[in-house]
Amino acid sequence: MSSAEPVISYPPELPVSEARDEIMGAIRDHQVVIVAGATGSGKTTQLPKMALELGRKSIAHTQPRRIAARTIAERVAEELGSELGGLVGYKVRFTDQVSAETRVALMTDGILLNEIHRDRLLKKYDTIIVDEAHERSLNVDFLLGYLKQLLPQRPDLKVIITSATIDPQSFAAHFAEPNGEPAPIIEVSGRTYPVNIRYRPMVSSAATSASPPPEDAEDADPVDERPYDADDEVQAIVHALRELDREAPGDVLVFLPGEAEIRDAMDAVQGAFRSQTARVEVLPLYGRLSAAEQHRVFERSRVTGLKRRVILATNVAETSLTVPGIRYVIDTGTARISRYSHRAKVQRLPIEAVSQASARQRSGRAGRTSPGIAIRLYAHDDFQKRPEFTDPEILRTSLASVILQMLSLGFGDIQTFPFLLPPDSRGVKAAFDLLVELGAVSLGRGGGSPRLTRTGRDIARLPIDPRFARMLIEANKDGVTEDVLAIVAGLSIQDVRERPEEEREKAQQAHARFVDPASDFLTLLNLWNHLRDRQRELGSSAFRREVRADYLNYVRVREWFDVHRQLRPLTRELGGRDRKGSPSDGPRARSAAPPTGHPQGDAIHRAILAGLLSQIGVLDERETAKNASARGARFAEYRGARGVKFAIFPGSGLKKQRPKAVMSAELVETSRLFARTVAAIDPAWAEDLAGDLVKRQISEPHWSKDAGAAVAHEKVTLYGVDIVPRRRIQFARIDRPAAREMFVRHALVEGEWDPAQLAKPVTQFLRQNHELRRRLEKLEERERRRDILAGDEAVFAFYNARIPAEVFDVRSFESWWRQALQKTPKLLTMRESDLIEGDASSDAGDFPTRWTQGDQTLQLTYRFEPGADDDGVTVVVPLALLASLENTGFDWQVPGMRDELITAMLRALPKVIRRHVVPAADWAEKLSSELVGSGPEDSDGRPASSLADAVARLVQRQANQLVSAADIDWDRVPGHLRMSFRAVDGRGRTAGTSRDLPELQARLASRAREQVARQLSQPPKGQHAPSPGTMSAGHAAPANIEQSELTDWSFGNLPEAIDQRVAGGVVRGYPAIIDEKVSVSIRVEATAEHAAIATRAGLRRLLLLTVASPVSYIQEHLTAKEKLALAASPYSSPKAVIDDCRAAVADRFIAAAGPVRTREAFEALRAQVTAASVDDVFALVSLVSKILTSAREVERALKGQNAMTLLGALGDVRGQLQNLIHPGFVLETGAERLRHVPRYLEAARIRLENLGDAPGRDRAWMTEFERAEKAFREAGGDIPLPITAPENLVRARWMLEEFRVSLFAQRLGTAETVSVQRIVKALGS
Repeated sequence: MSSAEPVISYPPELPVSEARDEIMGAIRDHQVVIVAGATGSGKTTQLPKMALELGRKSIAHTQPRRIAARTIAERVAEELGSELGGLVGYKVRFTDQVSAETRVALMTDGILLNEIHRDRLLKKYDTIIVDEAHERSLNVDFLLGYLKQLLPQRPDLKVIITSATIDPQSFAAHFAEPNGEPAPIIEVSGRTYPVNIRYRPMVSSAATSASPPPEDAEDADPVDERPYDADDEVQAIVHALRELDREAPGDVLVFLPGEAEIRDAMDAVQGAFRSQTARVEVLPLYGRLSAAEQHRVFERSRVTGLKRRVILATNVAETSLTVPGIRYVIDTGTARISRYSHRAKVQRLPIEAVSQASARQRSGRAGRTSPGIAIRLYAHDDFQKRPEFTDPEILRTSLASVILQMLSLGFGDIQTFPFLLPPDSRGVKAAFDLLVELGAVSLGRGGGSPRLTRTGRDIARLPIDPRFARMLIEANKDGVTEDVLAIVAGLSIQDVRERPEEEREKAQQAHARFVDPASDFLTLLNLWNHLRDRQRELGSSAFRREVRADYLNYVRVREWFDVHRQLRPLTRELGGRDRKGSPSDGPRARSAAPPTGHPQGDAIHRAILAGLLSQIGVLDERETAKNASARGARFAEYRGARGVKFAIFPGSGLKKQRPKAVMSAELVETSRLFARTVAAIDPAWAEDLAGDLVKRQISEPHWSKDAGAAVAHEKVTLYGVDIVPRRRIQFARIDRPAAREMFVRHALVEGEWDPAQLAKPVTQFLRQNHELRRRLEKLEERERRRDILAGDEAVFAFYNARIPAEVFDVRSFESWWRQALQKTPKLLTMRESDLIEGDASSDAGDFPTRWTQGDQTLQLTYRFEPGADDDGVTVVVPLALLASLENTGFDWQVPGMRDELITAMLRALPKVIRRHVVPAADWAEKLSSELVGSGPEDSDGRPASSLADAVARLVQRQANQLVSAADIDWDRVPGHLRMSFRAVDGRGRTAGTSRDLPELQARLASRAREQVARQLSQPPKGQHAPSPGTMSAGHAAPANIEQSELTDWSFGNLPEAIDQRVAGGVVRGYPAIIDEKVSVSIRVEATAEHAAIATRAGLRRLLLLTVASPVSYIQEHLTAKEKLALAASPYSSPKAVIDDCRAAVADRFIAAAGPVRTREAFEALRAQVTAASVDDVFALVSLVSKILTSAREVERALKGQNAMTLLGALGDVRGQLQNLIHPGFVLETGAERLRHVPRYLEAARIRLENLGDAPGRDRAWMTEFERAEKAFREAGGDIPLPITAPENLVRARWMLEEFRVSLFAQRLGTAETVSVQRIVKALGS
């Protein structure tokens, strides 16, 4: 058979046989011929036979699909009476069946492209048939362009292009002669029957059409169009099937966009026709179905009583497969069309409206065997607006493989390559971006010509997707080739796992045992290892049965094995380590622990990541949390390259996990963007793999004291994804000069380092320079200047000029300075001339560092910082000395600031006076000179008068202006000219600050007293404390001076004061007897005033504790009226009234006795109180009962008055009554003053009695009284007065009561002459 010419015959029923002579003539006369014919015309099987008949010796016949290449080779060989592999053979990826005798080789277009690597001019073939060119696959476009370049070099080469009737003119124009004459087109009709087209849009879409539909362009009949009352495609399909129920029997082919839509439609159709007598069989048809389920579509149905079959298919049934028995077509008009996103760098599968050509192909399926009907579920207007043809693949896919092959073959610039339709510039850029990502192409500087890298040449030799090839190259480096090869082989074919609709749960359970919870790639590897193990253990039949029982497609499993077998020898050519080498030998393979159960998990994933750098994503925790709170949210959101957002595909083993970062084999957009075949990864792995693709953002360069160097934070991103969100790096790696400057400024100038870590000789210069600088800073603070000490820039310039450029951190500085120190030890030591810019001008006495007041010496500090709380001079006062400090002399300020203070005081005078003392600075200098010798520095800290009084006298005398200290508006005097006071505790910590010494003393009184007591309880070493009985004022106190829980005078003599000298002054305390209610205690007070007040109360308590109480006796001898008055008192009980009277009597004796500091004096006082205890207390109780009775009468008088016009007066009387009569009023008022209270109450009653007759007169008197009361309150008075109130306020308080009597009940008389003027005078005394 091989030696003889084949017997060639042509089936007469095929339309192409009728055009045999025309076709063969065109082939004989032209180098390129276009044969256009519809499906079924026979062109695919008959053209190679015609070429043979013309004497062609070696024919390459390309097909877009492997299955087509095999089946067509079998059919042509059968027609020629040849065995497959003889005269006719085929070549597909990894499999071929050809021989030396083969003259017609069916092959995929990709195989022919690969042969160009070894045969640039394709000299092996004299004829090339490119079949199904109308599909415009990427490989077809590349072949057509290459063949156009090749034809001038191969005039003997014949090229035959076959196409459906879709735009054959474009092919003819592409292969036009040099004179412009297009290649000849021979059209062959197909075998089809007429198809009735019906348009049935849904109501929602039909409503948008405002005009009646035009006539159909496909035939001359009017358009058959009416809408369905349906909300969605599924309902519309059911409506269409019911419409077809009225037609003759025949199967229905329904076109749907995807699997999910097919499942929905199956449920709806089965539900709609379940109750019918004539049964309807519903079958799915899509690419992922198992082979057995696909065969059901082509086999005769076994269902009895079947009326018709309904085939629900994707566009796989549009051209690839011919389904028998189809008479009716329902076309939804949509399909999932693969489209590459140039922005997101992902291949999407969106649902799109199909083109007019695809719609015609679909409807044509109804007219293969008999006339048919096609129902389109969209309007005719919609059909007319659709594009005529589907975009060629070159416009909607990545061009990476084509470009890689072009570069490998040296075809030049893709932009000048003669494509049938030049690719979109965005697609070209996306392809180059991918190749750069994979490290396959280097674009050169300035966008120069692209060139293949070594990695790119390796990728080009592998007949798989460039991403997968890159994975294998990286796997060779890390010694995990075998594992990654199995995974890549599995990814390059259709998924071997099957999930039949009726057994989906069982299939998922069978597949679950292979699932790795952290990686779908390792799931694939687990499945591979299982299959290989079982293949070795089982025979072929048993293995086949087990594979199918595990819901795996046996044919795809065999393909997986074949791909692996074919790729394995190619990977050995790449070099690297084999599996026997431990991955841990390489530094990049080291990891603390693999993230999954696989021992080489990290290395495997790193190798896979090399091909998926743009398909990593990090968990968007904020967006995920937001989605989780939304109802029905199920997916974790990930941020991927170039800002895309995606979720893990529901079928992934990681669907319930939320890893921080993932990589995915593919990103596909359906209802949303999903990542399929994913694995959890450490995104930092991508840094080494990506090389120059990563972007490094340096932020926050700063000096680190701990590191002793300038550091910065680096964020590493890859295509916008944070692969290293934040890490600290040495800034010297980025910018050494800037790092050096930071070291000099922060470490040497500002001292932000730890010199203690270095040897003392190395850092001696720092201590010397610091001391020099500190001296000069203090000079500036005192003189309130900023022009003496040179700034930081001068210090920086000093060090910068002396330290070499290679020093940029503490470590390099130490290394250099240790050597330089031996030669120039004073190189870094500053002199005053290096730091001084101005000259110091003041005398040291003008700005003293100490302030003396009596026997106290206090430290002064200076600060020159306008606006600061302590700007100016601050007196540092130990807490123990705070209470004893007198508020005198400090207003004079230090001599160096006195002129400025006096100037400010003159400017703060009223304008009428101020204009006589200008210019103020000159007057201040003159006045200051006259005050020399009068200041606190000349009077032991206690000048004869305040500075304000002294200045006022001088101004009055020299300017002849009436002026007083009160005329100075101190708010206009700058705050830094008034001394500040800072109280510090024993450890030097600040307890409080203020420019108002009395306010600070009052605020810290308690802490100051505690500090005094603590200080005095610790006598100086070597000094023996005298016994309590012999102490006098000025002696040191014994350690146990403070005592508690005393009920008798058992503590010896009570000294008036006790002293202890400390550094800078004398701590003086004042022992006092403290009332503790049921006992007394001895406590040291910080001031004599507080001690006197406390001791008076303590003596009273001690007397009450030691003198027998007459309460029971007095209660027995009170009259009924007195008892009634006491019972109605504001006290808690009559006994409480009597106890208060006892205390008042004791107070009277204490006041008469004077200071009591010895036991003898106390015993004498107690004897007096004991002797008068019954009589005096009884008399006072009787007086109090009369007072209470009078108060009741005033209350009754108040209740009798209710006129609205008298409310002011009534309120005043009520307030007076409350101030006189309240719990504790007896002791508070005192025994001596109590005798006047009945008169005050009587005056109030008389006032109320007269109030109704002369309310106007009462208001006038009330106004007069309010003048006096206002003066009292402005002087700090309040009722009741505190126990510490000064005597002038106490006297004025009772003068106010006498003034009431003089106004409202003059006839009762007063204890003294009283008026507003006399009250004001008493307040000022």
